[in-house]
Amino acid sequence: MAVLTSLLDTSSETYLSNRKVQLDAIDALNEQLELTIAGGGERYMARHRDRGKLPLRERLELLLDPDSPFLELSPLAAWGTEFTVGASELTGIGVVSGVECVIIGHDPTVRGGAMNPYSLKKTLRALEIARVNRLPVINLVESGGADLPTQADLFVPAGRIFHELTELSSMAIPTVALVFGNSTAGGAYVPGMCDYAVLVDRGAKVFLGGPPLVKMATGEDSDDESLGGADMHSRVSGLSDYFAADEHDAIRIGRDILSRINWRKLGPAPVENPAPPLHDPDEILGILPTESKIPFDPREILARVVDGSEFDEYKPLYGTSLVTGWARIHGYPVGVLANHRGVLFSEEAKKATEFILLANQTDTPLIFLQNTTGYMVGAEYEQGGIIKDGAKMINAVTNSTVPHLTINMASSFGAGNYGMSGRAYDPRLMFAWPSAKMAVMGAAQLAGVMSIVGRASAESQGKEFDTDADAKRTAAIEAQINDESHAFFITARLYDDGIIDPRDTRTVLGMSLSAVHSTTVAGRRGFGVFRM
Repeated sequence: MAVLTSLLDTSSETYLSNRKVQLDAIDALNEQLELTIAGGGERYMARHRDRGKLPLRERLELLLDPDSPFLELSPLAAWGTEFTVGASELTGIGVVSGVECVIIGHDPTVRGGAMNPYSLKKTLRALEIARVNRLPVINLVESGGADLPTQADLFVPAGRIFHELTELSSMAIPTVALVFGNSTAGGAYVPGMCDYAVLVDRGAKVFLGGPPLVKMATGEDSDDESLGGADMHSRVSGLSDYFAADEHDAIRIGRDILSRINWRKLGPAPVENPAPPLHDPDEILGILPTESKIPFDPREILARVVDGSEFDEYKPLYGTSLVTGWARIHGYPVGVLANHRGVLFSEEAKKATEFILLANQTDTPLIFLQNTTGYMVGAEYEQGGIIKDGAKMINAVTNSTVPHLTINMASSFGAGNYGMSGRAYDPRLMFAWPSAKMAVMGAAQLAGVMSIVGRASAESQGKEFDTDADAKRTAAIEAQINDESHAFFITARLYDDGIIDPRDTRTVLGMSLSAVHSTTVAGRRGFGVFRM
């Protein structure tokens, strides 16, 4: 396999300028991640500890295998909204007793761990990742239930949580609930519907209605322990499978459960002892241009991501705005589709279609590295069949059954987002780099289109066109789209699974590939490779 060479000049002004912009973007990301980790803040964290309870991230650390990695998902959910960044919840993929699991944990320092519309989206996405990748689920439960002022956005869709838990069980994908505190109302069904329920003595409170509600509904006087304590559920109701003396004991039991599920991955194992890239991943920061409209060669990125910097390029002289080829990442074979100069022409669409079909023939996972402004427009290209060629590519992406992993490196605009396996096309996992943008088109282009449409509308009605008003409107629209295409805005709404430091791309892809190999890796059968 050919080894990628690098033409990068790390002493050039361009490299140093690019690097500074990316470091600033990473600093902004880390600032928000610190807010997520802080949860409800020092006051509520101290109150939580004073109650003899462990913070969520300490529970997680004790649960995970020592020194094992954790791939956190959607850490900036709810950014820029009225809710705390992180959406009062932690989700991710980690290793427990040697088993890769999806872990979902409530943060009780944020409004008692109450679920808001963004934490609901975060939970459902985590459960979806568990289902499609065949990953056991561990719930770290301590939540007061729904955030009642937003119940109109929660009640109906929240029922999907219980649907997902029971479907996972029907697929023989184990689900575990470690209950440390409140698990009330609808939340009581989480331990109720998991395969294994572990309740902490004098901590867990699992009931459909607490003492005040019971008093109002029936006139009965009751207390937390007799109504929903761990001892009662372990001795009387039978809801609890394991009675834990304290939080450490519950985590020990949870690890024991995972050690006994006889779990085996269904996908092929990676090659052992993969060679690291020949070029320093830290240099990726100097490759990315300061402006998303400036193209860059994705081979420079691949040289710092794939094993041994080895890349077998497919059709290198055809459809050159899209780089395609075969490589390995942490020992896993992959096919790569990476945008080069942004625009997808008919040649790129046909090349991608063939390549995706070949990957399915050989059961090879696909990595999509997005930096696209979309499919080419104009009379020449419309007449040349850009719509039908783009449709072939989108068809191939849609019907491909090998795992897709997608990273938005710089920009993901228009239907190019679809053709490059954006969120709507169900990549197993999708991440973005801190300076990446995503929208129907670039802010300046969108604002300009609106201006042209407005001018044409005025002319068709015989009205005078207000140039000053148009300039103000254009500036306002451009500012709006710039805000709405920002990586933080996109990830806050869970249109990806998180923003990552570009230097961590190889690690994140390796962990993701390991996770997707928990289930069978198989391409679509029933049609061959269509020569385009």
